[in-house]
Amino acid sequence: MDSRELTVVAGSFVGFQLLFSVVSPRLSFAVSPGYAQLPSPKHTEWNSRLVSTVHALIVGFFCLYILWFDDAVNANPVWGDPNLVKLNVAITCGYLLYDLVLLACNWSTMGDGFFVCHHFAALYAYGYVLTRGVLPYFANFRLISELSTPFVNQRWFYEALKYPRSHRMVVLNGLAMAVVFFLVRIAVMPSYWASVFATFGTVEFERLGVGAQVAWITSCIALDILNTIWMYKITRGAYKVLMGTGGSKRKGAAECPDKKDHVNNHTD
Repeated sequence: MDSRELTVVAGSFVGFQLLFSVVSPRLSFAVSPGYAQLPSPKHTEWNSRLVSTVHALIVGFFCLYILWFDDAVNANPVWGDPNLVKLNVAITCGYLLYDLVLLACNWSTMGDGFFVCHHFAALYAYGYVLTRGVLPYFANFRLISELSTPFVNQRWFYEALKYPRSHRMVVLNGLAMAVVFFLVRIAVMPSYWASVFATFGTVEFERLGVGAQVAWITSCIALDILNTIWMYKITRGAYKVLMGTGGSKRKGAAECPDKKDHVNNHTD
């Protein structure tokens, strides 16, 4: 795919998300009557998280398809045929652009400088994939983490609707979030880093150049440090629920890494 096609993909997904954000209130009213009782800022974040969930499911399952069936990417993780990965990354870049617009338009209630920096850094990193076609396997592998996002968002939905921390659905979602988060962010680390180390010293690695090498390795290290910290917090929250000691606390059933975690799971 050339740059023009990728731009169309990213732009189309921005348009899709803007359209879906208009439709999502009607969908939310139909699915959850409690949505109508929420204040306006909660409506905005609710709609944002609904869009985030749709994006996460599309990108996450696309990642699995590429890992299972794209032989070219798996055979050469540094320079393999990146077309499908570029498509997936372009979708994610479209989401990041959409979310930046949403944050800017609702800065007083949703604005967070950390996420703005996070988004721009992610767009810069994925620029290497889109413009040079490098590291397709690793870019795709990182996006698997999106599969934990729907559970994080669902936890926020329950909290917004004031479900009791001891409610069975809240507890089950919290435990599912802990398990899926571990599987797609922590359990995959040994395999991922084994693949990274296997490229060191190869001709393919040297062809990347210092800029791409540094951006790749440093971002991965930072991300896995954050994932480890978040996994600790989630595990601690889940333990409190299982032991029956977390019901009255704010973070309750399964502790979320951040109350605005609608964007932290899609730029790995």
